[in-house]
Amino acid sequence: MAWDFQTDPQFQQKLDWVRRFVDEELIPLEPIMGDFSAEQWRDAQEPLKQQVKDQGLWACHLEKELGGQGMGQLPLALMNLITGRCPYAQEIFGNMAPDSGNAELLAEGGTEAQKEKWLWPNLRGEIRSSFAITEPWVAGTDPTQIQSTAVLDGDEWVINGRKWMITNASRSDFIIFMLVTDPDAELHRRCSMIVVEKGTPGMDIFRDIPTMHHPNSEYGEHGNHAEIILDNVRVPKENLIGERGGGFILSQVRLGPGRIHHATRWIGEAERAYDMLCERTLSRASFGKAYAKHGMVQEYIADSRIELETAKLLTLKAAWTMDQLGHLGARSEIAMAKVYNAKVLYQVIDRALQVHGSLGYSCDMPLEMMYRSARMAPLVDGANEVHKISIARAELKRYEAVEGWPSEHIPSRREAALQRFAHLLDTAS
Repeated sequence: MAWDFQTDPQFQQKLDWVRRFVDEELIPLEPIMGDFSAEQWRDAQEPLKQQVKDQGLWACHLEKELGGQGMGQLPLALMNLITGRCPYAQEIFGNMAPDSGNAELLAEGGTEAQKEKWLWPNLRGEIRSSFAITEPWVAGTDPTQIQSTAVLDGDEWVINGRKWMITNASRSDFIIFMLVTDPDAELHRRCSMIVVEKGTPGMDIFRDIPTMHHPNSEYGEHGNHAEIILDNVRVPKENLIGERGGGFILSQVRLGPGRIHHATRWIGEAERAYDMLCERTLSRASFGKAYAKHGMVQEYIADSRIELETAKLLTLKAAWTMDQLGHLGARSEIAMAKVYNAKVLYQVIDRALQVHGSLGYSCDMPLEMMYRSARMAPLVDGANEVHKISIARAELKRYEAVEGWPSEHIPSRREAALQRFAHLLDTAS
């Protein structure tokens, strides 16, 4: 039985480099991020990205034939535990959402022509992409309710509908839409994935939606979430990714890995909040004694450490299971990590903010921004409630109903034991 918590020494050197790089090169840039123009930020990123590439750590979520490292999910998770400390680190490491998931989707379902047109330029950072599944009029956690349609008219798809909360749509060169193409088919064969390129007539990306994370966002900023109207948008039939009616299958190719990527980065972000919590605890005093001697603060620290370690083990186990069985085989493990880590992220940030008092509530610390951002975690990539249902269903499949008394009913078990072990009792007497 193999059971080893030690990382391969050679890869540990890479992880040590990642931590130094994030802490010494990326996080120090955060206070002046708002001072960069879009062009200046692109120029600033290039030498940072080159350092990552020089270390052989670019696009680690992808296989080598796609320009990645082919490391697998477990090594990537160990990296994300660190890169999650900085909100824009994924951009520098070449595995930023939604591009990372779109690359996996195109790699799975795209034709060679589609890969030449969209995948390879996207991986090189020459173009950006978005993924549009959510709609304002139906529950986002139930994609079987999608209303936006694509009707084949000769050699073109004619698309109509409305999408919203589409990350980076206002700055993307192409968007992958999940649309109803076969309304009369069985429920999970109704939708397909179709690409619409920037500037296509009839596609109106008419606003970026203010959110708790970006309440004052300007149109076109990185990380914004757009609302889109599709009015008789025509695209070539060749823009269909995969087979017609295969949208749900392709969505799982994309969303499964994406969930664990998010969940792992949340631990990194929560660890950073935990660092602030502990530093503040050792630096302040009230009512005649140090914070470190207040029982309530000690409980904050203990609970946070326990939760972080639990989240880490749960997530690394999910990543290991993905490497062994694929994302479908690790479905429950991924769901558990996503649900639990979203809660841990919020709770650790909340405790750190509380111990900082008014300073934590102010914009002088990153905690208030982290706190607002964390509220998205239980919603993104499927609401936690839906994942809990999935987990419960999978668990119940491991059991069978019984008639009469429960299997642990003591009188029934005693009678069975007396019959089975009567010879032992006879011998003892």
